Amino acid sequence: MGKGNGKTEAPSLDLEHELPAAEGGEESTVATTPARAAAGVASEVETLKAERDALLDRLARLQAEFDNARKRAVREQQEFREFAAADVIKAMLPALDSFERALKASGGDSSEFRSGVELIYRQLQDALQKVGVQPIVSVGQPFDPRIHEAIEMVDTTAVPDHHVIDELQRGYKFKDRLLRPAMVRVARNPNA
Repeated sequence: MGKGNGKTEAPSLDLEHELPAAEGGEESTVATTPARAAAGVASEVETLKAERDALLDRLARLQAEFDNARKRAVREQQEFREFAAADVIKAMLPALDSFERALKASGGDSSEFRSGVELIYRQLQDALQKVGVQPIVSVGQPFDPRIHEAIEMVDTTAVPDHHVIDELQRGYKFKDRLLRPAMVRVARNPNA
C-alpha cells in the first residue's frame, strides 16, 4: 500500500460524521432532508417561543418590582417628612404652653406680661435654632440682594452707602437655604 507500488489508496472514511445512506436511492434522500429540516426549524421555533415567554415573564416581574420599589420610596419619603415635621412641632410646644399661660394670667402688671412674652420669644428662637433655622443679621451690613429685599432707599450721611439701616421684617435661613429674605431699608449716601 505504498506509493511506489502503483496502487492508489482508498480515501479514508470518517464514519462518525458520515451521513447514513438513504433508503430507496437519492430521491428519498432529497425527500427526507426537507422534512428533517422542517422538524428542526419547528423545534427551534418552539425553543425560541419558550425563551421569549420566559423573558416576557421576567420583564413583567422586573416591572412589578420597580413599581413596588418606587411606591416604597414615595411612602418612605412621606414618612420621613411627617417624622421631621413632628420634631419641629414638638420643639415648638413649650412656646405654645407659655403663650397659653400668658393668656390665662389675669392682672394689670404689664412688666410681668412683657417678661412672659420675652420668654416665649426666646423659646421659639431656641426651638427654631435646634432644627437649623438661623435669623439673617441685616442692620449695619452691606445690602445683599440674595438675602435682603429692599423696601425703601433712605438718604442719609450717617451710614455708608448701600448698607442696611433698618430691618422691617427679619429674614431666615434653614441650614444654608434661604427661607425668607429680610425686608430692609437701605442707605443712599449722596457723599459716597
